[in-house]
Amino acid sequence: MIQAIYREERMLKDLSPQERHNRRRLSVKPLVEAYFTWVRENIPKVPQKGKTHEGFMYCLNQEKYLKVFLDDGEVPMDNNAAEQSVRGFCIGKKNWVMIDTITGAKSSAIIYSIAETAKANNLRPYEYFEYLLTEIPKHMDDTDRSFCEDLLPWSPNLPEHCRKPEKNSNKSISEPS
Repeated sequence: MIQAIYREERMLKDLSPQERHNRRRLSVKPLVEAYFTWVRENIPKVPQKGKTHEGFMYCLNQEKYLKVFLDDGEVPMDNNAAEQSVRGFCIGKKNWVMIDTITGAKSSAIIYSIAETAKANNLRPYEYFEYLLTEIPKHMDDTDRSFCEDLLPWSPNLPEHCRKPEKNSNKSISEPS
């Protein structure tokens, strides 16, 4: 049943958020509703102290949140992309014993966040950091910080050398509204 939900969702990935929302209501929502009906029907049939019961209860307790994606075409069905983006950081943290202060950890997290946001916006992280480190010092005495808009990873004003060559990819993160 969950595979069917994912299969339907995969077919919607290239649609606009509005089209995705409309199609989700027609094809995905009935499958999600059927899944929750199945969980409610089957929870009495499993041992209360078992892991399956625990999983069913979690699912029912989180139902409202698990269905949020059905109401907004911009919300992904799962958080796999977010988890993948921090995976390297989580794996690497065991090797980063040189980060021995809170300030160092915060700095590392900020840099990692900028790098992952750059990747998500189809930028070359090294070139993007190089551009930031070249441009920001030019504005250190400015009281007007409007230049920052042009430095954001989704800015159309970034130089081309910061961008990866175009692929037919729909992974770009747009500017927050």
